[in-house]
Amino acid sequence: MQEIAAGPLLSQIDTPADLKKLNKSQLQQVCNELRQFIIDCVSVHGGHFGASLGVVELTVALHYIMNTPDDQLVWDVGHQAYGHKILTGRRKVFHTNRKYGGISGFPKRDESDYDAFGVGHSSTSISAALGMAIASKYKGEHQRQHVAVIGDGAMTAGLPFEALNHAGVSNSNILVILNDNNMSIDPNVGALKEYLTDITTSHTWNKLRDDVWKLLGKLPYGDLQREMASKMEASLKGMVSKSSNLFEALGMRYFGPIDGHNILKLVETLKDLKEIPGPKLLHIKTVKGKGYELAEKDQTLWHAPGTFDKITGKINKKVAVVPEPPKYQDVFGHTIIELAEKNPLIMGITPAMPSGCSLKFMMDKMPDRAIDVGIAEQHAVTLSAGMATQGLKVFCNIYSSFMQRAYDMVIHDVAIQKLPVIFCLDRAGVVGDDGPTHHGAYDIAFMRCVPNMVVSAPMNEAELRNLMYTAQLPETDVPFVIRYPRGQGVMPEWRTPMEKIEIGKGRKIQDGHDIAILTIGHPGNFAVKAAATLAKEGIVPGIFDMRFAKPLDEALLHEVAQNYKRIVTVEDGTIVGGFGSAVLEFMAANNYAPEIKMLGIPDHIVEHGKPEELHRECGYDAEGIVATVREMLNSAILAEALAK
Repeated sequence: MQEIAAGPLLSQIDTPADLKKLNKSQLQQVCNELRQFIIDCVSVHGGHFGASLGVVELTVALHYIMNTPDDQLVWDVGHQAYGHKILTGRRKVFHTNRKYGGISGFPKRDESDYDAFGVGHSSTSISAALGMAIASKYKGEHQRQHVAVIGDGAMTAGLPFEALNHAGVSNSNILVILNDNNMSIDPNVGALKEYLTDITTSHTWNKLRDDVWKLLGKLPYGDLQREMASKMEASLKGMVSKSSNLFEALGMRYFGPIDGHNILKLVETLKDLKEIPGPKLLHIKTVKGKGYELAEKDQTLWHAPGTFDKITGKINKKVAVVPEPPKYQDVFGHTIIELAEKNPLIMGITPAMPSGCSLKFMMDKMPDRAIDVGIAEQHAVTLSAGMATQGLKVFCNIYSSFMQRAYDMVIHDVAIQKLPVIFCLDRAGVVGDDGPTHHGAYDIAFMRCVPNMVVSAPMNEAELRNLMYTAQLPETDVPFVIRYPRGQGVMPEWRTPMEKIEIGKGRKIQDGHDIAILTIGHPGNFAVKAAATLAKEGIVPGIFDMRFAKPLDEALLHEVAQNYKRIVTVEDGTIVGGFGSAVLEFMAANNYAPEIKMLGIPDHIVEHGKPEELHRECGYDAEGIVATVREMLNSAILAEALAK
């Protein structure tokens, strides 16, 4: 892999200690070189792009002023942490970012002492940093700084408000930096966006705020002076702005907004804030994609564009010689429109992923029937439940990994009330470069144990359309999970007529002898490919696409158990409590005793890499299935020989 050359100053920075040796007058050049290094690396090797460009100055200022890693810095999500990684000893290996066996695309505790907290999911930073601050206070480490950097998009979740509510009364030494760029992956939505815009554009307050800040900087910080200054600041704020009291109402001292691209202002501000004890919030304004014009103009496209020509901005896309299958997410996005055009009761809900899950198509065509609720998975589920009580058929599309955040709502607000919410779980199975925080490993296991729940997975695009059609029918009156992976399906001609599927009914792909392969979802295609290889050796396994992990097709399982002595189960989910476990439970309950091997995601954390690399590592790709079948049959032959 190609290592990227750094500029003259950046090439001398291996740790923040090296950064601190520079004069403040050199910091702008460091920012320029760091921004260019990120552009060079991502253009060649891919990765997240716009978010890290937007916080280059903040990253440099934080490591220049704070004594990291003793001072603890928590980045929210981690999309914005590339500069942080580069300045903390990982510049020379940064070209391995998100590659199989390389460094993670997110901060990761076992990767570096500078990564204070692992962050792959949004909105965790304030809670984590507050926990660290309370621990430091308890241990008497009163000079230690604890900083949470959180975007305004991440602030739309409930967890940050819970954390702020606690932080304000904790009297702990925490600094929350609100990186306000009006974007998450897609443009932000909701009242918080309007609120931040209001306090940001209050010119009267901004001027007074700056004057007060300069005055505070001249005051000696005795208790009396600090109390007087705080009251003066609050009084002035109350006179000129009605909407700048939210954070202070929660007990956080609010500072800002300031220009997040002014490196000297950031350094000066952070230096001052370091001397002010207690909970504080610094509001900075930044531009996502700063320094790369195309990324500034189209921030959604350039969130993670893949590789591109940094001069022309042309994004490298694979040119298909023949028609290629679509992405499963796009099949969902177009199919829900087809269904909604015929069924006026259909609504679409997504928590801040309209582009990622392709609900954007419906939002463009039917804006009153498709809703982005922001980064708020719990709200998305209960909102869907509320709509379902009024007879609507709601497709609630949430990434499998993110659904974990709303599990309580799935049980209490949907399943117990038997409301027919349709959960489309995108990114099921291993997702690739984003790694363990994003793998959709557990949804089969945690959904199939919930009463009243249907858990299904399509083997191809036609099956996805059929399951979506079935789920929205009036007679389908139970919660319905449809899980499907990231990436392409297998059918270039995918716009098939939609048909009802009997809930709990699987299908036989081919008859065989000696051994049966039971699959659920997309890995059924791996089994078909494996069968083609095995056929050349005279081995013909039976292949069964079970479709449903709950309810199981018991008639089909009885047929399998009565005709095959050996069974392989294949799934792109955890083997602990997953589809294979469901098959084992059925066999035990019905006094069958076939030899069973379960293939799927093993009981350990799977790191990042291309999906095909991870399928191979986990052993459930076509080659893994072939090897398992051979092993089971060879063991059987050996056992028979020994018995003779």
